[in-house]
Amino acid sequence: MILAIFAAPDSDQPKAIREIFGLTLSLGGTISGEHGIGLVPAALCGSGFDSATWRIMRELKRVFDPEGILNPEKVFYE
Repeated sequence: MILAIFAAPDSDQPKAIREIFGLTLSLGGTISGEHGIGLVPAALCGSGFDSATWRIMRELKRVFDPEGILNPEKVFYE
């Protein structure tokens, strides 16, 4: 299932996102976005991946972007 969240700027979107992410994780799902994990979901989805998965993703990022110039500070802060 794919879910997209659209909300007015003055809405309580962060609360809705936390609730939806929590439900997704409790059902065994994972969190991502159309272009990967951005700044907002990164703070909320850490529990969706185990430490080995995070390590592999960081290693892949270093292989393909050794200078850290592609999407700096989106998920993997160095």
